[in-house]
Amino acid sequence: MAELSGANARLSESLLDGDHAALARVITKIENRTPGYRELLAALHAETGHASVVGVTGSPGTGKSTLVDALTKQYREAGETVGVIAVDPSSPYTGGSVLGDRIRMGSTAGDMDVFVRSMSARGRLGGLSMATADAVKALDAFGKDRIIVETVGAGQNEVDIVETAETVAVVVQPGSGDDIQLLKAGILEIGDLFVVNKADKDEAAGTVADLETMIHMDASPTAGLSTGHHGPDTAEANPKGGDTGDESGWTPPVVETVATTGEGIDDLRTALDDHQQYLVDSGEAEGRRRQRAETEIRRLLRTDLGELADQVLDRHGGIERLSASVATRETDPYTVVGQLVDPIESAVEGSLDAESEASEK
Repeated sequence: MAELSGANARLSESLLDGDHAALARVITKIENRTPGYRELLAALHAETGHASVVGVTGSPGTGKSTLVDALTKQYREAGETVGVIAVDPSSPYTGGSVLGDRIRMGSTAGDMDVFVRSMSARGRLGGLSMATADAVKALDAFGKDRIIVETVGAGQNEVDIVETAETVAVVVQPGSGDDIQLLKAGILEIGDLFVVNKADKDEAAGTVADLETMIHMDASPTAGLSTGHHGPDTAEANPKGGDTGDESGWTPPVVETVATTGEGIDDLRTALDDHQQYLVDSGEAEGRRRQRAETEIRRLLRTDLGELADQVLDRHGGIERLSASVATRETDPYTVVGQLVDPIESAVEGSLDAESEASEK
């Protein structure tokens, strides 16, 4: 674990000792991007990798929160500890969560082995922010057995969850033609399993049949369609090459539930566990971990380079002055960016040359 000092060292120690108040403070630091939060996460990173992370997504009104509540209750009855990150729409005024703490998840209220945190989507199209993935790390390091990330929306851009969760459950309600159209539009590939909630409705059988038909078409080699991250022989699925142990890959099951009564939650839990086992047996778990690490590195790098770019802009008079000169045709955007980037590129090349010379000595 990376070395820490002062308040961060005490906070990290308290979190690892199972102090829920410390966990809450760490997540607050993460969400607010408080100075020093990265050092804290770096120190906690070695303690992660033990929790099972499930993503639950779907359109508003599908009953995701009730479903997560019922699933959490089942995990607790099995003696497992649970952390829930509920990603809510961002407030247009404060950037914070609109819905606040999830009072809808009431069946486990007061259970200290269930930690629920509502977080803002902060404008990300997929409903997830960098802070959400970092909060999952904090829950993992804390020692939660199961972590559930519930996200906003179920549109074509709702793919960020793949970068955070090992298993993604897409929730659909019966008779929702809009949901089926969205699935056809591109979200089908991100679902490791599909949940038809409110399955006591008359339209449930038709919705299940539609989903199973779509999944069959997506998985069929003759359909000419992408199998998303379910295919067995992609580099992401099996970076070491060779057989994953299942020539057909993973075919997402369709599970029927009635979250308000608990009906079908057993089947949902079994399906989630089956997928987790598939990831291990096929070797895809390692591929997904590497893919998530790659995504995280690139995301952090882009963030830091973006901040560096803002500093460069400020030192050259600010974006307003530069854009005004482009707008009046005094110069062009390509020349402006070239002038801004050239010194940085030269500095990087000089640093790399120096490192190369030092290594040769």
